[in-house]
Amino acid sequence: MTEPASPAVPFAVGSRVRLRELPAYLKSADPMPMLRPPDLVDAQEEGEVVGIRALEQLAVRFRRGTFLLEARQLEAVNS
Repeated sequence: MTEPASPAVPFAVGSRVRLRELPAYLKSADPMPMLRPPDLVDAQEEGEVVGIRALEQLAVRFRRGTFLLEARQLEAVNS
């Protein structure tokens, strides 16, 4: 069973999002996270929220991988 998203997190699993601006680095959402270069995600690339983690962090799947990002770094994509 899936639990509803925390009220503090404005995105639910399955939401389409994009980065507000490219961060200095990306953190992979692997069991042992690694820092990755920011150029793995294009500026206007859309991703999908695939998980909600502690401290308002979201696991977002982009074309070149799944990364942990803070909710404030993301904006919703209007379909």
